[in-house]
Amino acid sequence: MEWITNEFFTGLLMIIIIDLVLAGDNALLIGLVAKNLPQKMQKKTIIIGAFSAIIVRILFTLVAVKLLEIDGLLLVGGILLLYIAYKILLADQQVHVKTEKNTFWGAIFTILLADFLMGIDNIIAVAGASNGNTLLVVIGLAISIPIVIWGSTFVIKLLEKFPILLFAGAGILAYTAAKMITQDAYVDHLFPMEQNVQQFQAIVVLTVLLFSILMKFYLMIKRR
Repeated sequence: MEWITNEFFTGLLMIIIIDLVLAGDNALLIGLVAKNLPQKMQKKTIIIGAFSAIIVRILFTLVAVKLLEIDGLLLVGGILLLYIAYKILLADQQVHVKTEKNTFWGAIFTILLADFLMGIDNIIAVAGASNGNTLLVVIGLAISIPIVIWGSTFVIKLLEKFPILLFAGAGILAYTAAKMITQDAYVDHLFPMEQNVQQFQAIVVLTVLLFSILMKFYLMIKRR
């Protein structure tokens, strides 16, 4: 049981929060696709579509975990994750997927395609937060994705009622991005001590949150 450490549970909590912040719209799309089917097929479609999406998401995330072991990709992934952290605090762009499939397998395919297209940011974030631990990926996604799928309305209402949770999620993404960047082989020599890593992480998190807040106010003023 040596793998059960504080670091493991911290990573697990980060993965669950990342999923709750990033994956709510995927769940709504599953419901939208199922609506186009006969009523007797809707529940079956949601259940099979949800579990299929979980399996596909886990597989793609495990692939991403392995890819991030390649020198340079942690740096690229970290920079991309910084953009994602900034994006979720502003207008979140949606991937539009046609949902008029009216056959069972057509609906399942649409769900899987949409989950992949809309979940790329989620895959990168979870892969980075896992720190290469595949068991952490599987457990984290297995716990969080069903919560999002069957509690999507609650999750979205929670985020709308308590916007601070969105900022907390963005902060975790920025922290994960900073950690990924400092671990990349091309730049890790710039952070010889743990203190340097922590300082960089703090600067990155504060910069992303502050810049996002300023941009939010700027866009609000501009709309007036």
